[in-house]
Amino acid sequence: MRRELHEDNRLAWNAATVAHNSHKVDQAGFFYAGGSTLFPDELELLGELSGRTLLHLQCNAGQDTLSLARLGAAVTGVDISDEAIAFAQQLSTDSGIPATFVRSDIYDWFASAVQQPQRYDIVFTSYGVLTWVSDLRAWANGIASVLTPGGRLVLLEFHPFSMVFDWDWSHTFPYFAEGAPISYDHGVGDYVALSGGALSPSGHLDGVQDFVNPHRGHEFQWGVGEIVTALLAAGLTITTLREYPYSNGAKLFERMREFPGKQMVPPEDKPNVPLMLGVVAVR
Repeated sequence: MRRELHEDNRLAWNAATVAHNSHKVDQAGFFYAGGSTLFPDELELLGELSGRTLLHLQCNAGQDTLSLARLGAAVTGVDISDEAIAFAQQLSTDSGIPATFVRSDIYDWFASAVQQPQRYDIVFTSYGVLTWVSDLRAWANGIASVLTPGGRLVLLEFHPFSMVFDWDWSHTFPYFAEGAPISYDHGVGDYVALSGGALSPSGHLDGVQDFVNPHRGHEFQWGVGEIVTALLAAGLTITTLREYPYSNGAKLFERMREFPGKQMVPPEDKPNVPLMLGVVAVR
């Protein structure tokens, strides 16, 4: 585990979170009025949430966490970014939706949580999460350790195959990286601005312009086989494995077209590729 890389990523996410939220209109009012940031694909994989205990790993600024709480789950969100957790806590207060938020590296959180009696019916994590996981086996083992018997992991992630492409659709990055970090000078970008409102359901503002992250970033590429194997090795049973030809909300590459439901697909001159991966795994 490369803790110094995690620290770089924490700083990069702190900066990016400010930029991302600058584009979103009155989020507290949006949630107070009954708004949700969840897509149908998450809801389908999650199933019934009323009365469930739910851990939201890498919860970012809490928008999805509060959407899950509104559906009846008792939620705990964990994220490495100080800025994201502070925003999430304030959003919970201002919207009147109760949730617990913890600022922590997920590996530190797992080490602490396994010593506590609390276990979760559902662990949920989504969209650009595994790319920040530096030790996939430890991640899977940590999830298994905090699930109730019969509890399940629900993962909806950008497909690892799509991560081999650069913004211009050129094949630039390796699919098989064997855990080696892919480092770059400017960390997390302003993908909310690039998505042109598809990730701003409360309304879109110009906000921060031409954002360049001042902190380095380090990502990790894990293939489908590595993800599945890590979950199986942790003692989980995979009950669902899905691939999707679109991404929800996020314009991952140039010239992506927006279909109904904010589904983003390749431009007409590009063939379809798997853009999202859905996994449900049961303890």
